[in-house]
Amino acid sequence: MKRSAIGTLAALASMAALTAAMLPLRASLSIATTALVLVVPVVIGVVLGGFVAGVISVAFGFLVYDFFFIPPYLTLWVGRTENWAALGVYVAVMLPVARTVAVLDGARARERRQGTELRELFQLSGLLVEDKPLDELLTAVVTTVAEVFGSPQVAVFLPRNSKLELAAAAGEPLSAEQVHRVLPSPGELTRLRAQPDVRGDVLVHALTAAGRPVGLLVLSAESAAGPELEPLTLFANQIALAVERAQLREQALRSRLTEEVERLAKTLVAAVSHDLRTPLARIKASSSTLADTEMELDAGARQSLAALIDKQADRLADLVQNLLDMSRIQAGVLQPRRTVTALAEIVSGVVADLTQGLRGHQVELDVADSLPPVDVDVTLISRVLTNLLENAVRHAPRGTSITIGARPTATDAVVVFVSDRGPGVSPDRRDEVFGLLTRRDSDAGAGLGLSIAKTFVEAHGQSIWVDDAPGGGAKFCFTLPVAQLIAEETKLGAVAHR
Repeated sequence: MKRSAIGTLAALASMAALTAAMLPLRASLSIATTALVLVVPVVIGVVLGGFVAGVISVAFGFLVYDFFFIPPYLTLWVGRTENWAALGVYVAVMLPVARTVAVLDGARARERRQGTELRELFQLSGLLVEDKPLDELLTAVVTTVAEVFGSPQVAVFLPRNSKLELAAAAGEPLSAEQVHRVLPSPGELTRLRAQPDVRGDVLVHALTAAGRPVGLLVLSAESAAGPELEPLTLFANQIALAVERAQLREQALRSRLTEEVERLAKTLVAAVSHDLRTPLARIKASSSTLADTEMELDAGARQSLAALIDKQADRLADLVQNLLDMSRIQAGVLQPRRTVTALAEIVSGVVADLTQGLRGHQVELDVADSLPPVDVDVTLISRVLTNLLENAVRHAPRGTSITIGARPTATDAVVVFVSDRGPGVSPDRRDEVFGLLTRRDSDAGAGLGLSIAKTFVEAHGQSIWVDDAPGGGAKFCFTLPVAQLIAEETKLGAVAHR
């Protein structure tokens, strides 16, 4: 209706302008020429307002033609027969012209709209191929539907928590009355038909995938009537496809997550049980021996067994504490308690504590005295060195040497390395050896030591990696931050001394 009014007004305005322009020249214009000029307002009315506006333009053109340009002027009386023929020909020609122009204009409008729909469908298909998140995709869909169909209200409802909830919307929000009208009663969603259903001033289109409803598309009823229902169904199918794909993806992720959690739980139990089994077995054997009243033990043997129990209990406590610290650091709860210390002191302390656990290996130290002090948590870094040294002892042939060294870098850091003569680590496994519960084929343990070492090093903002050792074997390296404040104070002290 609004379009027809605009077209009619434009036709009447152009007709008035042309009439005013032709009146001074009326004596020199023929009746046929005047009729041809009055075709222009009719075409304008049809293009802007459709066929109805064209018919109204033809009617006003007939009156203007008769009143101003057919003698006797300024009267509707038509004198001669040829004047009646001119008026009849004008009406007979203008009506088919209006109809033809209206059809052509409608065809062009449909082509433009179909082109827009195809482009928008192509863009939506591209979003599906890119595997966008469901919320982002639904936002793009409702916006596109609102633009293509010119709907002031568009909304998508999806089932959540056993009921339909608004998932995305564009334009004016639906009123409470409209929402109550479009939402099905419990259990009705499964019986919804795929055909659009007009409910008051809104149109409801069920979203179906694989023959089952997955949601509702709601938009203004006047925006998708008649021939527009077919492209609306295409958009609805796109939305249903996106919803089904997102649901399948979430189900697959949940299934994979469940399987991964189960696998990790089994591996963790096996890993911790193995790492705890050895000290627990030694504690159990020693305590059973001490508790056996029938076994005669001298004071030295009893002292040795008690010392073994104490040592293995400390080992258990250290392992449990390290696992707790690793989980706390990964959760962001625990931060390293940094102190400035000499790296040589940390290395010598670790080697001294592991003297009896080296299994015949010779430890060579290559730590220069001129290294700058480091700013680290001594307990955590000591555990890193202990784990790397125990890893080297476990994999290197008995009697071979193990080297612990350190070198300064050009980036205010120190590189520390533990090198052995073992089988080494293949390049394709150098990233995964630091993963939780990862171990090498020759290792009966679960690789918790390397995972703990990686967590403690990264807690200092540093990195750890593994290379080939010169002459064969594995060379585990990690960086530590240099204590910059101490370095600056040393320089200031040297200047003051001068």
